[in-house]
Amino acid sequence: MHSDPLVTPRLLATKEDPSFHGHFRTWGQMPAGGPLLVAEAEQAGLRGRGGAWFSTARKLATVSAGRRPVVVANGTEGEPVSRKDKTLMASAPHLVLDGVSVAADTLGAAEAIVCVDRCDTQSIKVLTRALSERGSIKADDVSIRLETAPTKYVTGEESALVHWLNGGDAKPTFVPPRPFERGVGGRPTLVNNVETLANLALVARFGSAWFRALGTPDDPGTALITVVGDVTRDGVYEVPFGTSVEAILSSAGAASSVHAILAGGFAGTWVPAGTAADLTFDRASFASVGAAIGCSSMVVLAEGSCGLAATAQIARWLAAQSAGQCGPCINGLPAIAGALEGLVAGDRRRRWQQQLTQWLDMVEGRGACRHPDGTARMVRSALATFAEEIENHRRYGACRAEAPSVPVPRMDGPWI
Repeated sequence: MHSDPLVTPRLLATKEDPSFHGHFRTWGQMPAGGPLLVAEAEQAGLRGRGGAWFSTARKLATVSAGRRPVVVANGTEGEPVSRKDKTLMASAPHLVLDGVSVAADTLGAAEAIVCVDRCDTQSIKVLTRALSERGSIKADDVSIRLETAPTKYVTGEESALVHWLNGGDAKPTFVPPRPFERGVGGRPTLVNNVETLANLALVARFGSAWFRALGTPDDPGTALITVVGDVTRDGVYEVPFGTSVEAILSSAGAASSVHAILAGGFAGTWVPAGTAADLTFDRASFASVGAAIGCSSMVVLAEGSCGLAATAQIARWLAAQSAGQCGPCINGLPAIAGALEGLVAGDRRRRWQQQLTQWLDMVEGRGACRHPDGTARMVRSALATFAEEIENHRRYGACRAEAPSVPVPRMDGPWI
Protein backbone atom coordinates (compact mmCIF):
# COMPACT_ATOMS: atom_id res chain seq x y z
CA MET A 1 0.00 0.00 0.00
CA HIS A 2 1.33 3.40 -1.01
CA SER A 3 1.24 5.63 2.07
CA ASP A 4 4.69 7.24 2.07
CA PRO A 5 4.09 11.00 1.77
CA LEU A 6 7.49 11.62 0.24
CA VAL A 7 7.12 9.18 -2.63
CA THR A 8 5.95 10.28 -6.05
CA PRO A 9 4.02 9.64 -8.11
CA ARG A 10 0.95 9.94 -5.97
CA LEU A 11 -1.88 10.59 -8.40
CA LEU A 12 -0.35 8.42 -11.13
CA ALA A 13 0.76 5.61 -8.80
CA THR A 14 -1.56 3.09 -10.48
CA LYS A 15 -0.51 3.94 -14.02
CA GLU A 16 0.78 0.39 -14.63
CA ASP A 17 -2.40 -1.24 -13.33
CA PRO A 18 -5.44 1.07 -13.30
CA SER A 19 -7.86 -1.79 -12.55
CA PHE A 20 -9.80 -1.88 -9.29
CA HIS A 21 -7.46 -4.61 -8.09
CA GLY A 22 -4.40 -2.44 -8.76
CA HIS A 23 -6.10 0.56 -7.20
CA PHE A 24 -7.07 -1.35 -4.04
CA ARG A 25 -3.61 -2.85 -3.73
CA THR A 26 -2.07 0.64 -3.92
CA TRP A 27 -4.52 2.71 -1.92
CA GLY A 28 -6.61 0.28 0.13
CA GLN A 29 -10.20 0.77 1.23
CA MET A 30 -11.95 4.00 0.35
CA PRO A 31 -12.92 5.87 3.55
CA ALA A 32 -16.31 7.41 4.23
CA GLY A 33 -16.88 11.12 3.77
CA GLY A 34 -18.54 13.52 6.17
CA PRO A 35 -18.20 16.96 7.74
CA LEU A 36 -14.74 16.17 9.08
CA LEU A 37 -13.48 15.84 5.51
CA VAL A 38 -14.37 19.48 4.84
CA ALA A 39 -12.18 20.52 7.76
CA GLU A 40 -9.43 18.18 6.63
CA ALA A 41 -9.54 19.59 3.08
CA GLU A 42 -9.26 23.08 4.57
CA GLN A 43 -6.23 22.13 6.63
CA ALA A 44 -4.71 20.39 3.61
CA GLY A 45 -4.98 23.62 1.63
CA LEU A 46 -6.51 21.71 -1.28
CA ARG A 47 -7.53 23.97 -4.17
CA GLY A 48 -9.28 23.33 -7.47
CA ARG A 49 -6.96 22.13 -10.21
CA GLY A 50 -9.10 23.24 -13.14
CA GLY A 51 -7.46 26.65 -13.40
CA ALA A 52 -9.32 28.86 -10.93
CA TRP A 53 -7.62 27.43 -7.81
CA PHE A 54 -10.66 28.03 -5.60
CA SER A 55 -10.66 26.50 -2.12
CA THR A 56 -12.12 22.98 -2.29
CA ALA A 57 -13.21 23.08 1.35
CA ARG A 58 -15.11 26.31 0.81
CA LYS A 59 -16.92 24.86 -2.19
CA LEU A 60 -17.84 21.73 -0.25
CA ALA A 61 -19.12 23.78 2.69
CA THR A 62 -21.20 26.05 0.47
CA VAL A 63 -22.86 23.24 -1.49
CA SER A 64 -23.48 21.19 1.66
CA ALA A 65 -25.76 23.96 2.95
CA GLY A 66 -28.20 23.37 0.06
CA ARG A 67 -30.86 20.71 -0.45
CA ARG A 68 -30.40 17.58 -2.62
CA PRO A 69 -26.99 18.58 -4.01
CA VAL A 70 -25.34 17.08 -7.09
CA VAL A 71 -21.66 16.32 -7.71
CA VAL A 72 -20.14 16.89 -11.17
CA ALA A 73 -16.60 15.72 -11.95
CA ASN A 74 -15.24 17.85 -14.76
CA GLY A 75 -12.91 15.88 -17.03
CA THR A 76 -13.77 17.61 -20.30
CA GLU A 77 -10.33 19.29 -20.64
CA GLY A 78 -10.91 21.43 -23.71
CA GLU A 79 -7.52 23.11 -23.41
CA PRO A 80 -5.41 21.85 -26.35
CA VAL A 81 -2.10 22.05 -24.48
CA SER A 82 -3.29 20.20 -21.41
CA ARG A 83 -3.45 16.41 -21.15
CA LYS A 84 -3.29 16.03 -17.41
CA ASP A 85 -6.95 15.13 -16.86
CA LYS A 86 -6.99 12.59 -19.68
CA THR A 87 -3.77 11.06 -18.34
CA LEU A 88 -5.17 10.93 -14.82
CA MET A 89 -8.46 9.32 -15.87
CA ALA A 90 -6.59 6.71 -17.92
CA SER A 91 -4.04 6.01 -15.15
CA ALA A 92 -6.16 6.28 -12.02
CA PRO A 93 -9.89 6.09 -12.86
CA HIS A 94 -10.75 4.60 -9.48
CA LEU A 95 -8.97 7.37 -7.59
CA VAL A 96 -11.09 9.91 -9.49
CA LEU A 97 -14.24 7.91 -8.77
CA ASP A 98 -13.24 7.59 -5.11
CA GLY A 99 -13.10 11.37 -5.01
CA VAL A 100 -16.55 11.62 -6.61
CA SER A 101 -17.94 9.11 -4.14
CA VAL A 102 -16.40 10.63 -1.02
CA ALA A 103 -17.52 14.14 -2.09
CA ALA A 104 -21.08 12.87 -2.61
CA ASP A 105 -20.96 11.14 0.76
CA THR A 106 -19.80 14.36 2.40
CA LEU A 107 -22.57 16.40 0.81
CA GLY A 108 -25.33 13.80 1.12
CA ALA A 109 -25.71 13.81 -2.66
CA ALA A 110 -27.66 11.01 -4.28
CA GLU A 111 -26.51 11.85 -7.81
CA ALA A 112 -23.03 12.24 -9.28
CA ILE A 113 -21.97 12.79 -12.88
CA VAL A 114 -18.56 12.38 -14.51
CA CYS A 115 -18.23 14.51 -17.65
CA VAL A 116 -15.61 13.82 -20.33
CA ASP A 117 -15.06 15.04 -23.87
CA ARG A 118 -17.08 12.90 -26.29
CA CYS A 119 -13.99 12.54 -28.51
CA ASP A 120 -11.88 11.29 -25.59
CA THR A 121 -12.50 7.63 -26.34
CA GLN A 122 -9.73 6.39 -24.04
CA SER A 123 -11.19 8.04 -20.95
CA ILE A 124 -14.70 6.90 -21.88
CA LYS A 125 -13.48 3.32 -22.24
CA VAL A 126 -11.48 3.30 -18.99
CA LEU A 127 -14.17 5.00 -16.91
CA THR A 128 -16.93 2.77 -18.30
CA ARG A 129 -14.93 -0.28 -17.27
CA ALA A 130 -14.14 1.22 -13.86
CA LEU A 131 -17.81 2.04 -13.18
CA SER A 132 -18.72 -1.52 -14.13
CA GLU A 133 -16.09 -2.92 -11.75
CA ARG A 134 -17.35 -0.76 -8.91
CA GLY A 135 -20.98 -1.55 -9.67
CA SER A 136 -20.34 -5.28 -9.44
CA ILE A 137 -19.07 -4.94 -5.86
CA LYS A 138 -21.34 -2.05 -4.86
CA ALA A 139 -18.36 0.16 -4.06
CA ASP A 140 -20.35 3.39 -4.08
CA ASP A 141 -23.42 4.51 -2.16
CA VAL A 142 -24.09 7.24 -4.71
CA SER A 143 -25.29 6.65 -8.26
CA ILE A 144 -22.48 7.73 -10.63
CA ARG A 145 -23.09 8.12 -14.35
CA LEU A 146 -20.81 9.06 -17.23
CA GLU A 147 -21.77 11.87 -19.64
CA THR A 148 -19.89 12.74 -22.84
CA ALA A 149 -19.84 16.47 -23.48
CA PRO A 150 -19.37 18.40 -26.75
CA THR A 151 -15.81 18.99 -27.91
CA LYS A 152 -15.25 22.70 -27.47
CA TYR A 153 -12.80 24.93 -25.64
CA VAL A 154 -15.40 26.57 -23.40
CA THR A 155 -17.39 23.42 -22.60
CA GLY A 156 -15.42 22.88 -19.41
CA GLU A 157 -16.33 26.29 -17.98
CA GLU A 158 -18.55 25.24 -15.09
CA SER A 159 -21.63 27.29 -16.00
CA ALA A 160 -21.39 25.98 -19.60
CA LEU A 161 -21.15 22.41 -18.40
CA VAL A 162 -24.13 22.78 -16.08
CA HIS A 163 -26.15 24.52 -18.82
CA TRP A 164 -25.45 21.59 -21.12
CA LEU A 165 -26.35 19.01 -18.45
CA ASN A 166 -29.65 20.87 -18.08
CA GLY A 167 -30.40 20.42 -21.79
CA GLY A 168 -28.96 23.64 -23.22
CA ASP A 169 -25.90 24.37 -25.34
CA ALA A 170 -22.49 23.98 -23.73
CA LYS A 171 -22.06 27.75 -23.50
CA PRO A 172 -21.18 29.87 -20.47
CA THR A 173 -24.06 31.68 -18.82
CA PHE A 174 -24.12 34.94 -16.95
CA VAL A 175 -23.58 34.52 -13.20
CA PRO A 176 -25.00 34.69 -10.59
CA PRO A 177 -26.55 32.29 -9.93
CA ARG A 178 -23.47 30.10 -9.86
CA PRO A 179 -23.70 26.31 -10.05
CA PHE A 180 -23.19 25.95 -6.29
CA GLU A 181 -26.37 28.03 -5.86
CA ARG A 182 -28.52 26.66 -8.72
CA GLY A 183 -26.92 24.03 -10.89
CA VAL A 184 -28.00 20.69 -12.35
CA GLY A 185 -31.81 20.45 -12.17
CA GLY A 186 -31.84 23.73 -10.26
CA ARG A 187 -30.10 22.07 -7.32
CA PRO A 188 -26.84 23.19 -5.65
CA THR A 189 -24.03 21.55 -7.59
CA LEU A 190 -20.41 20.89 -6.74
CA VAL A 191 -18.38 21.11 -9.96
CA ASN A 192 -14.80 19.99 -9.43
CA ASN A 193 -12.00 19.12 -11.78
CA VAL A 194 -11.12 15.40 -11.77
CA GLU A 195 -7.61 16.08 -10.41
CA THR A 196 -9.13 17.96 -7.49
CA LEU A 197 -11.39 15.03 -6.66
CA ALA A 198 -8.54 12.53 -6.91
CA ASN A 199 -6.60 14.64 -4.42
CA LEU A 200 -9.66 14.81 -2.16
CA ALA A 201 -9.71 11.00 -2.12
CA LEU A 202 -6.09 11.01 -0.92
CA VAL A 203 -6.77 13.62 1.76
CA ALA A 204 -9.70 11.49 2.96
CA ARG A 205 -7.39 8.47 3.25
CA PHE A 206 -4.23 9.96 4.72
CA GLY A 207 -5.15 13.37 6.11
CA SER A 208 -3.88 16.90 5.71
CA ALA A 209 -0.42 16.37 7.24
CA TRP A 210 0.33 13.57 4.76
CA PHE A 211 -0.89 15.75 1.90
CA ARG A 212 1.27 18.69 3.00
CA ALA A 213 4.43 16.59 3.23
CA LEU A 214 5.05 17.54 -0.41
CA GLY A 215 4.74 20.92 -2.05
CA THR A 216 4.92 24.42 -0.59
CA PRO A 217 2.95 25.89 2.35
CA ASP A 218 0.65 27.77 -0.03
CA ASP A 219 0.51 25.07 -2.69
CA PRO A 220 0.77 21.72 -0.94
CA GLY A 221 0.77 18.37 -2.71
CA THR A 222 1.77 17.45 -6.22
CA ALA A 223 0.86 18.89 -9.61
CA LEU A 224 0.18 17.18 -12.91
CA ILE A 225 1.93 19.33 -15.50
CA THR A 226 1.65 19.05 -19.28
CA VAL A 227 4.78 20.05 -21.20
CA VAL A 228 4.57 20.38 -25.01
CA GLY A 229 6.16 22.33 -27.85
CA ASP A 230 9.88 22.24 -28.58
CA VAL A 231 10.68 19.29 -26.33
CA THR A 232 11.72 15.72 -27.06
CA ARG A 233 9.64 14.10 -24.30
CA ASP A 234 6.33 15.90 -24.27
CA GLY A 235 3.76 14.59 -21.85
CA VAL A 236 2.41 14.83 -18.32
CA TYR A 237 4.74 15.02 -15.33
CA GLU A 238 3.77 14.71 -11.66
CA VAL A 239 6.02 16.81 -9.44
CA PRO A 240 5.70 18.45 -6.02
CA PHE A 241 4.70 22.10 -6.14
CA GLY A 242 7.82 24.21 -5.75
CA THR A 243 9.87 22.16 -8.22
CA SER A 244 12.04 24.36 -10.41
CA VAL A 245 10.72 25.08 -13.88
CA GLU A 246 14.19 24.47 -15.25
CA ALA A 247 14.17 20.92 -13.83
CA ILE A 248 10.73 20.21 -15.32
CA LEU A 249 11.76 21.46 -18.75
CA SER A 250 14.96 19.44 -18.55
CA SER A 251 12.97 16.28 -17.77
CA ALA A 252 10.82 16.98 -20.83
CA GLY A 253 13.89 17.39 -23.03
CA ALA A 254 13.44 21.05 -23.80
CA ALA A 255 15.49 22.55 -26.59
CA SER A 256 18.97 23.66 -25.51
CA SER A 257 18.13 27.24 -26.34
CA VAL A 258 14.60 28.25 -25.31
CA HIS A 259 13.03 31.49 -26.46
CA ALA A 260 9.99 31.61 -24.16
CA ILE A 261 7.31 29.49 -22.52
CA LEU A 262 3.56 29.92 -22.61
CA ALA A 263 2.43 29.21 -19.05
CA GLY A 264 -1.12 28.23 -18.10
CA GLY A 265 -2.61 27.24 -21.45
CA PHE A 266 -3.66 29.17 -24.54
CA ALA A 267 -5.24 31.82 -22.32
CA GLY A 268 -2.09 32.01 -20.26
CA THR A 269 1.03 34.17 -20.26
CA TRP A 270 4.18 34.23 -22.36
CA VAL A 271 7.28 34.34 -20.16
CA PRO A 272 10.80 34.94 -21.55
CA ALA A 273 13.10 31.93 -21.12
CA GLY A 274 15.55 33.78 -18.91
CA THR A 275 12.75 34.72 -16.53
CA ALA A 276 11.13 31.28 -16.58
CA ALA A 277 14.40 29.58 -15.65
CA ASP A 278 14.36 31.28 -12.26
CA LEU A 279 10.79 30.24 -11.42
CA THR A 280 9.47 27.39 -9.34
CA PHE A 281 6.20 25.72 -10.21
CA ASP A 282 3.78 27.30 -7.74
CA ARG A 283 1.31 30.17 -7.79
CA ALA A 284 3.44 32.68 -5.90
CA SER A 285 6.46 32.23 -8.12
CA PHE A 286 4.44 32.57 -11.32
CA ALA A 287 2.53 35.55 -9.94
CA SER A 288 5.83 37.32 -9.26
CA VAL A 289 6.28 37.70 -13.03
CA GLY A 290 2.63 38.37 -13.84
CA ALA A 291 1.83 34.78 -14.87
CA ALA A 292 -0.49 32.12 -13.48
CA ILE A 293 -0.37 28.35 -13.29
CA GLY A 294 -3.81 28.05 -14.88
CA CYS A 295 -4.33 24.55 -16.24
CA SER A 296 -0.76 23.56 -15.30
CA SER A 297 0.68 23.44 -18.78
CA MET A 298 3.83 24.86 -20.34
CA VAL A 299 4.40 25.30 -24.07
CA VAL A 300 8.09 25.57 -24.92
CA LEU A 301 9.13 27.82 -27.79
CA ALA A 302 12.72 27.33 -28.99
CA GLU A 303 15.04 30.07 -30.19
CA GLY A 304 14.60 30.46 -33.91
CA SER A 305 10.81 30.16 -33.75
CA CYS A 306 8.65 33.23 -34.24
CA GLY A 307 6.74 34.01 -31.06
CA LEU A 308 4.56 36.50 -32.89
CA ALA A 309 3.47 33.84 -35.39
CA ALA A 310 2.72 31.42 -32.56
CA THR A 311 0.62 34.06 -30.83
CA ALA A 312 -1.32 34.83 -34.01
CA GLN A 313 -2.11 31.13 -34.53
CA ILE A 314 -3.36 30.74 -30.98
CA ALA A 315 -5.40 33.96 -31.09
CA ARG A 316 -7.11 32.90 -34.34
CA TRP A 317 -8.00 29.53 -32.81
CA LEU A 318 -9.31 31.13 -29.61
CA ALA A 319 -11.43 33.52 -31.68
CA ALA A 320 -13.06 30.51 -33.36
CA GLN A 321 -13.70 28.78 -30.05
CA SER A 322 -15.91 31.39 -28.44
CA ALA A 323 -19.53 30.69 -27.60
CA GLY A 324 -20.48 33.41 -30.07
CA GLN A 325 -22.95 35.08 -27.77
CA CYS A 326 -21.25 38.35 -26.70
CA GLY A 327 -19.82 41.28 -28.64
CA PRO A 328 -16.24 40.96 -27.34
CA CYS A 329 -16.04 37.41 -28.70
CA ILE A 330 -18.05 37.91 -31.90
CA ASN A 331 -16.28 41.10 -33.01
CA GLY A 332 -13.31 41.70 -30.77
CA LEU A 333 -11.40 38.41 -30.85
CA PRO A 334 -11.43 38.04 -34.66
CA ALA A 335 -10.23 41.64 -34.96
CA ILE A 336 -7.39 40.95 -32.52
CA ALA A 337 -6.40 37.81 -34.42
CA GLY A 338 -6.49 39.76 -37.69
CA ALA A 339 -4.26 42.50 -36.30
CA LEU A 340 -1.72 39.93 -35.14
CA GLU A 341 -1.76 38.29 -38.55
CA GLY A 342 -1.15 41.69 -40.10
CA LEU A 343 1.91 42.15 -37.88
CA VAL A 344 3.21 38.68 -38.75
CA ALA A 345 2.85 39.42 -42.46
CA GLY A 346 4.83 42.61 -42.04
CA ASP A 347 2.03 44.65 -43.53
CA ARG A 348 3.07 48.24 -42.75
CA ARG A 349 0.16 49.88 -44.46
CA ARG A 350 -1.96 49.94 -41.31
CA ARG A 351 -1.29 50.73 -37.70
CA TRP A 352 -1.84 47.15 -36.59
CA GLN A 353 -0.19 47.49 -33.20
CA GLN A 354 -2.10 50.62 -32.23
CA GLN A 355 -5.42 49.06 -33.25
CA LEU A 356 -4.51 45.89 -31.43
CA THR A 357 -4.04 47.73 -28.16
CA GLN A 358 -7.39 49.48 -28.58
CA TRP A 359 -9.23 46.22 -29.23
CA LEU A 360 -7.60 44.55 -26.23
CA ASP A 361 -8.88 47.38 -24.04
CA MET A 362 -12.37 46.98 -25.51
CA VAL A 363 -12.86 43.23 -24.91
CA GLU A 364 -11.56 42.83 -21.38
CA GLY A 365 -14.17 42.38 -18.66
CA ARG A 366 -17.11 42.58 -21.05
CA GLY A 367 -18.02 38.97 -21.80
CA ALA A 368 -20.37 36.50 -20.12
CA CYS A 369 -17.31 34.44 -19.25
CA ARG A 370 -13.56 34.95 -19.03
CA HIS A 371 -12.79 33.78 -22.55
CA PRO A 372 -12.06 37.24 -24.00
CA ASP A 373 -10.11 38.19 -20.85
CA GLY A 374 -7.86 35.16 -21.21
CA THR A 375 -7.22 35.84 -24.86
CA ALA A 376 -6.38 39.46 -24.14
CA ARG A 377 -4.00 38.44 -21.34
CA MET A 378 -2.12 36.06 -23.62
CA VAL A 379 -1.82 38.67 -26.39
CA ARG A 380 -0.65 41.42 -24.01
CA SER A 381 2.06 39.14 -22.65
CA ALA A 382 3.16 38.43 -26.23
CA LEU A 383 3.43 42.14 -26.99
CA ALA A 384 5.85 42.46 -24.05
CA THR A 385 7.79 39.21 -24.49
CA PHE A 386 8.20 39.48 -28.26
CA ALA A 387 8.54 43.26 -28.48
CA GLU A 388 11.81 43.03 -30.40
CA GLU A 389 10.33 40.63 -32.95
CA ILE A 390 7.31 42.86 -33.42
CA GLU A 391 9.53 45.84 -34.09
CA ASN A 392 11.55 43.82 -36.62
CA HIS A 393 8.37 42.73 -38.41
CA ARG A 394 7.22 46.33 -38.49
CA ARG A 395 10.52 47.53 -39.91
CA TYR A 396 11.59 44.72 -42.21
CA GLY A 397 8.46 42.75 -42.99
CA ALA A 398 7.70 39.04 -42.52
CA CYS A 399 10.47 36.98 -40.94
CA ARG A 400 11.95 33.67 -42.04
CA ALA A 401 11.85 32.03 -38.63
CA GLU A 402 10.88 28.39 -38.29
CA ALA A 403 7.21 27.51 -37.88
CA PRO A 404 6.46 27.36 -34.14
CA SER A 405 5.84 23.90 -32.63
CA VAL A 406 2.66 24.91 -30.89
CA PRO A 407 -0.06 22.25 -31.10
CA VAL A 408 -2.92 24.43 -32.36
CA PRO A 409 -5.89 22.21 -33.31
CA ARG A 410 -7.71 22.44 -36.60
CA MET A 411 -10.64 24.78 -36.83
CA ASP A 412 -13.73 22.61 -36.41
CA GLY A 413 -16.34 25.17 -37.25
CA PRO A 414 -19.79 24.70 -35.71
CA TRP A 415 -20.62 23.41 -32.29
CA ILE A 416 -20.61 19.61 -32.01
